[in-house]
Amino acid sequence: GNQLCTQAFNVDMSLGQCAGDITYDTRLVVPDQFQRKALAGAAVKENDDRGVGEIFKELEPEDLLKFGLIPEFVGRLPVIATLTDLDEDALIIILTQPKNALVKQYQKLFEIEGVDLTFTDDALRAIAKKAIDRKTGARGLRSIMEDILLDTMFDLPGMENVTEVVVNEEAVGPDAKPLMIFEEDAKGEKASAS
Repeated sequence: GNQLCTQAFNVDMSLGQCAGDITYDTRLVVPDQFQRKALAGAAVKENDDRGVGEIFKELEPEDLLKFGLIPEFVGRLPVIATLTDLDEDALIIILTQPKNALVKQYQKLFEIEGVDLTFTDDALRAIAKKAIDRKTGARGLRSIMEDILLDTMFDLPGMENVTEVVVNEEAVGPDAKPLMIFEEDAKGEKASAS
């Protein structure tokens, strides 16, 4: 049968970490930071256009206590590190450069059908902008790519003479589809894009 296996763990010699994704309204978490700046004589803007990561850089343990975390927990967090939001250029790098980048994955899927898949620079920038607008960051890139390419991937096996699929900026929008480039058929008719 199944045996319960227990093991002693020495917590005195271990170093742990905790992480979380905080998407709260920053006014709930760091209100004192703005008051401190106002008291120090610095200019405080009403509509702060900084990203959440930039605001959380100013986070102090006292703010976590006021937010509702217990002192025993906050005391175990000697270092608080924040991450800034990804910009368009960073998202484009994520789309194209890693070994398992989404663009490379989709190109490999299209290669199985014998079709080249090309993304224009404007299309990549539009995909990154859409992820930023949705506030999904890198996690939302796959769903955006699927929205663009799913119908084409479904239709492609039943189509003949397609040599290349081009995703341009218009294809990232809601109404357009990627361009399909056909090779000339045996009768000598010109290739067309649809």
